[in-house]
Amino acid sequence: MAIQSPPGFDVARLRQLVQNTYASVADDPDGAFHFHRGPAYAARLLGYDAEELATLPARSAARFAGVGNPLAIGPIHPGETVLDHACGAGMDLLLAARRVGRAGRAIGVDMTPAMREVAAASASAAGLEQVDIRAGFFEELPIARESVDVVLSNGVVNLSPDKERVFAEIYRVLVPGGRLYLADVVVQRELRLATRQQPELWAACIAGALPEGQLLELARNCGLTDVRVTHRYDSFADTSARAQVSSDLRVGAVGLFATKPLG
Repeated sequence: MAIQSPPGFDVARLRQLVQNTYASVADDPDGAFHFHRGPAYAARLLGYDAEELATLPARSAARFAGVGNPLAIGPIHPGETVLDHACGAGMDLLLAARRVGRAGRAIGVDMTPAMREVAAASASAAGLEQVDIRAGFFEELPIARESVDVVLSNGVVNLSPDKERVFAEIYRVLVPGGRLYLADVVVQRELRLATRQQPELWAACIAGALPEGQLLELARNCGLTDVRVTHRYDSFADTSARAQVSSDLRVGAVGLFATKPLG
């Protein structure tokens, strides 16, 4: 299964392919990609509020490439600390920053320099001084233990060759009682080994995707509780990514809620 990459898998190549892809999105969000981008897509297929998105810096919203709407999964309260653990150009992060207000913090971590630059510039343009952008990987977050009230995740866990480590890091940084609002790609069945051995198909958000049940099991196994699906999305409708795989995979996305126990 895609919880771990296959033996001999070229992790360095995968990371380079992912960085190249999202650096290209940062450079030209209207280019040809295997996934949807932008605020119109976010409103039409994922349920974001189009009027709220129109108030964000256009540079950030145009480069949005998530697969769901984590902010619809649960509330974000004033004064909380929120982490977007692969924040990209920062659309979700900026929305969260507005919700926590100046008494809170909104931390974005991303491995792609061009995306971090867009997110930081957009936060500055929006006057959101509570936003903090950091370089890093979600398998090794530059975040203190038990310091975050909410972790946001949107379409990125599928890209990790070590998903158990990603969830362990989510658990580590959440305060007791903290919440995970996660949207990610799911497939109907486990992919064949030959497919999972191709970094290019991992970078296309397909080869590293899990069946829904395995994604929930992964969240429970790291110690999170009240794990449940809250939303389902047809986020790959009419994309080239869907055309690359068998129709019985039924590639889509889910919104997932989980919480860290109080004690």
